[in-house]
Amino acid sequence: MKKVLKIVLCVLLALAVVVVGYLAYVLIDYHRLGDHIPLEVSDNQSGAAATGTPYQIVSWNIGFGAYESDYGFFMDGGTESWAWSGERLDANLQKIAGTLAEQQSDFYIVQEVDRNSTRSYHRDETASLCAALTGRGSVWAQNYDSPFLFYPLTQPHGKSVSGIMTFSPFEITFAVRRELPIEDSLMRLVDLDRCYSAARIPVEGGKELVLYNMHLSAYTSDGAIAEEQLRLLLADMRSEYEKGNYVVGGGDFNKDILGDSSAYFGKSDIEYNWAQPLPEGIFDGTGLRLVAPLDESDPVPSCRNADGPYHQGQYVLTIDGFIVSDNVSVSGSAVIDTEFACSDHNPVEMTFTLEP
Repeated sequence: MKKVLKIVLCVLLALAVVVVGYLAYVLIDYHRLGDHIPLEVSDNQSGAAATGTPYQIVSWNIGFGAYESDYGFFMDGGTESWAWSGERLDANLQKIAGTLAEQQSDFYIVQEVDRNSTRSYHRDETASLCAALTGRGSVWAQNYDSPFLFYPLTQPHGKSVSGIMTFSPFEITFAVRRELPIEDSLMRLVDLDRCYSAARIPVEGGKELVLYNMHLSAYTSDGAIAEEQLRLLLADMRSEYEKGNYVVGGGDFNKDILGDSSAYFGKSDIEYNWAQPLPEGIFDGTGLRLVAPLDESDPVPSCRNADGPYHQGQYVLTIDGFIVSDNVSVSGSAVIDTEFACSDHNPVEMTFTLEP
């Protein structure tokens, strides 16, 4: 009996050492990438944007290529931690790239683009997008560089290197990664290393178009961090507008930018509260305004909760949209209805003009 007890105690001690060692590794390895990091421009184009000319921009969170319509992610209440398979991931990435190319947009801003992640079989997803969106320069800003996450135990999420990507048909003279605040608690281990990117594009006449790409926090304890992130971003945008430049930005707010999406899409079979409305008056006095894509006669949500396969009654809402400065006019904005075939987000688009 003493021998059995000794063996059990040794096993428990070994497990404790492994667990403590792993926790130490995660905490020691955790780091943030930093602020004001210049970004490399790939396949940079020439030329300047013009005033008085309509341009289209498309934004899409592609969910690292994994979120087909039958996919549920473990952090959203589903069961999966990786894409279904490498083959299905490759096929879905081709659909995503094809859908983007079909829009024939001028500018693209894309979120959750992996480059070397366990969850996406270490595919460089930037290659698929660049191959489809030819004739545009691109910048990729890293917002996820996690240690190896050994959860779920049946298929550990692993290590992730992911980011946001911006495409422009005009010259990008400079692009920078700006760090966003995140929670100081252990919640930081499951959030991204949040950032936004700003790409500077010349405009005929000497001004600049500053094109912002963002992906704000979702996995927070109280939602305050996402508001703090947005206020920092708006302060940066406002400073550019006050210099006389044009500001166009967008991406995944992880906020209910319609205020109450259920008023348009109906109540869901399971209620969630992770996407709060934007703070009232947050754009007041900034020279900036929100553009929330919505056709009230035929409303289409931009996001579904990935707690399981897409189905009627699932929690849906609009969290993807745009911000423009007052010297930018907008003639239309909409959600492109893909029925969540390739991602837990639908793409959103906007047509804008830089005013002379």
